Amino acid sequence: MFSKVRKSKFLIFLMLLLILLVTACSKNTIKSNKQLSKTQAGYISTTPTFFFHGWGSSVNAESHMVNAAQKANVTKDVMTAIVDKNGNVKLSSHISKNAQTPIIKVGFLDNHNHNYQTDARFAYNAITAVQGKYPFTKMNLVGHSMGNMDIMFMLLYYGQRKKFLQVKRQVDIAGHFNGIRGMQNTAYSHNYKNGKPHRLDSDYKKLTKLRQIYPKGVSVMNIYGDLENDTHSDDDVTIYSARSLKYLVSPRASHYEEHMITGPNAQHSKLHENLKVDDLLIKFLWGK
Repeated sequence: MFSKVRKSKFLIFLMLLLILLVTACSKNTIKSNKQLSKTQAGYISTTPTFFFHGWGSSVNAESHMVNAAQKANVTKDVMTAIVDKNGNVKLSSHISKNAQTPIIKVGFLDNHNHNYQTDARFAYNAITAVQGKYPFTKMNLVGHSMGNMDIMFMLLYYGQRKKFLQVKRQVDIAGHFNGIRGMQNTAYSHNYKNGKPHRLDSDYKKLTKLRQIYPKGVSVMNIYGDLENDTHSDDDVTIYSARSLKYLVSPRASHYEEHMITGPNAQHSKLHENLKVDDLLIKFLWGK
């Protein structure tokens, strides 16, 4: 009898011990998941994001936005792709094997080039250089000022190629799609009925072909500035020229949204260092 009682107690002890172990493991798992969630901040994707700067600028113009993404724990993997005047690409740093939401800052050494066909080739070369090292199949694109034109003409000239990376999201900041204030009178032309400006700049006319070939299924966010000083512009780009993007992508994009930034920090060169823009970028590109 005594041995049976001891045996029963021993079995009960083992069961209690097993329950304690399972509970402890569950708590550790929950704790680990919470730490992982805090580290990744909900931004989970293996899709790389390419940043393109504006005329006369460099990767330094992209640093504020990229640093904001890093501070938000979006990614730890940032690479720089520098394109020389001949279109050759030099990659610095590397992307880790299990990288989450890697970022590539693209810089053009020939940053005063007005030939969008050349700029499109430079942008395409930067992307294919990264694609040659890493097995990416999709990408996000971010442009500021002329960087938007580089992206759009790249999509026009190279977007139909078989191995061209699938575009998931595109962010356009201060894009002068239908001309620049003080340079082309088309910059103030607009038509809110269907989005097509009444007068088209020569470059915009070329881009209208994208209405048939722009990549399907892309989510597009258009950010532009208004200094609220009666110029209806960020000093360089009118809100009308910026908003003319919608007509180019609307037939094929799966989603399109616009955000107007106002006040002194909506000035053209300040838009890529604007906290509101940082917040919009992070939520749109990497938020769940």
